Amino acid sequence: MTEFGKTETQACLLSPDDIHWFNEGTHLGLHEKLGAHSGVLDGKLGFHFAVWAPAAEGVSVVGDWNDWDGKADPLRPLWSSGIWFGFVPGVERGQRYKFRVWPWGGGDWVDKADPFAVYNEVAPRTASVAWEIDFEWQDEAWMEERARRNAGDAPISIYEMHLGSWRHGPEGQPMGYREIAEPLVSHMKELGFTHVEFMPLMEHPFYGSWGYQITGFFAPTSRYGAPEDLMYLIDMLHRNGIGVILDWVPSHFVTDEHGLARFDGTHLYEHADPRQGFHPDWNTLIFNYGRREVCSFLLSSAMSWLERYHIDGLRVDAVASMLYLDYSRKAGEWIPNVHGGRENLEAIDFLRNLNEAIAQRHPAVATYAEESTAWPGVSRPSQEGGLGFHVKWDMGWMHDTLRHFSRDPVHRRYHHRELSFRLVYAFHENFVLPLSHDEVVHGKGSLIGRMPGDAWQKLANLRLLYGYMFGQPGKKLLFMGGELGQDREWNHDQSLDWGLAEREDRAGLRRWLADLNRLHAEEPALHERDFEPRGFEWIDLNDDTHGTLSFLRRSRSGDPIVMVFNFTPTVLHNFRLGVPLEGEWTELLNGDARIYGGSGQGNLGRVEATPISCHGRPASLVITLPPLAVVYFRPGRNPS
Repeated sequence: MTEFGKTETQACLLSPDDIHWFNEGTHLGLHEKLGAHSGVLDGKLGFHFAVWAPAAEGVSVVGDWNDWDGKADPLRPLWSSGIWFGFVPGVERGQRYKFRVWPWGGGDWVDKADPFAVYNEVAPRTASVAWEIDFEWQDEAWMEERARRNAGDAPISIYEMHLGSWRHGPEGQPMGYREIAEPLVSHMKELGFTHVEFMPLMEHPFYGSWGYQITGFFAPTSRYGAPEDLMYLIDMLHRNGIGVILDWVPSHFVTDEHGLARFDGTHLYEHADPRQGFHPDWNTLIFNYGRREVCSFLLSSAMSWLERYHIDGLRVDAVASMLYLDYSRKAGEWIPNVHGGRENLEAIDFLRNLNEAIAQRHPAVATYAEESTAWPGVSRPSQEGGLGFHVKWDMGWMHDTLRHFSRDPVHRRYHHRELSFRLVYAFHENFVLPLSHDEVVHGKGSLIGRMPGDAWQKLANLRLLYGYMFGQPGKKLLFMGGELGQDREWNHDQSLDWGLAEREDRAGLRRWLADLNRLHAEEPALHERDFEPRGFEWIDLNDDTHGTLSFLRRSRSGDPIVMVFNFTPTVLHNFRLGVPLEGEWTELLNGDARIYGGSGQGNLGRVEATPISCHGRPASLVITLPPLAVVYFRPGRNPS
């Protein structure tokens, strides 16, 4: 096929090159070609429609303008491409539509939502909406500097949130995209987080899936407003210096009849064999990454969020489920690859192609992998054999740390290695440390609810947990509600318990988080070398007797920050700590300060290091180490 006829050229937005790239699995802009797009043909306003349904016997567009009559507006096949296309005059912005698909060889027709729709009806209604996005961005300053804000040596601190349950309006309903913009920006600036990560905002039929079971891979959910409303929210965040990361789910999709499942009467997007195409954990369908057109679909979905919505990072969900053919399957329930192994070779190629395409087309964008196994090289370049992600979630750190913090302090000394083990592998990948939504659901309780002790000790332990996370090498992530010390488990149907913000003890917790974020951003030693082993040194990792841990972080210029942690409720007086330099050291942060709700034990802001060696260091401090707290020190007088 070298050229189109007159009909195709006038009524279709696809060129021969588009068809070639689509079939090759390399098309990155299908969202500009398939679906519904407003236009003019023969002097008449209307919409171009195009849909991929290669096994269909016939396809038509049904909608508000033709009373959903399947005979009124049939589409034509675009040669042998498997794509059906047509121009329908008179279709207006805001009218609902679907594709009516007749399967080959007879059978009942099915009405399908447009896989490339930019807007859909509010669930539980399932029609697509003819829409042309109209929005004027004002985030040029952010877009120019976001490469620096997303860099591996930048201070990245992420606030993860489920938009619908963050805060409800006066009527008890979730706030919309525009409505939430101002209070969210204010909250982010108060706490000092650099990025917000939204759990999936793509259209999804079941609210209880939190957005992870998707039907609309190109459309923000209409529960919170129109596409332009989401753009307004992102624009507001950008204009206030806050980056936006979006959860994206290329691993599976729902079985709902109006969605992608058996789209043209065949297993078009999913594998036909349930051992490859059905996900037993989530009762969803798995994409067939070996079908090139499916790869073009998913690549274009990713690009649409980066280009239309100025997203600064994609967090790819459930990567492990993509990598392993036997994921959550017993023997006999999965099909080995061509070499007899358990690796999904097609999914590996897709993930590498995804990250390479983003790196080439949007080099300032970061990609995050939620990958829960020891798969090698997740955050290493694909040309070096890696998957090409920028950052990987450190699930091991999360599990070990929360297990340790849930223990009564009297027993922690017997499990000290839970704290130190992470540094065995901490620089094998570029890590983010996630205290995510997954840790406060399904009966796990809240973070503060998992802390031992009385009410005071629970809050002290929580402050210690956050101070420990911010001291560790790696980027930071905290799920919403953690800043409030929310007592109950997260419930997607309820707003956060904002009444807690009025309590003084919780106000101290927020001040602690804000100061941690401030220090994290101000001190290069705490972020510059998150991914470099030369930026970290143990001082003492073996003090299980006293339940302490100490280490230092170095900036690229060599300036150190020393951190010492007390995991017991006992104040340790005259505690000697080895440091690299003599002279005055400033107490930068003390998690036991009264302004945070602590008992007020500490070192009056500074302490002198004497030339007495300790912990293999030429000098040492003698300090008061507060209970259930961390203290940060820096050499030299505090300029303030």
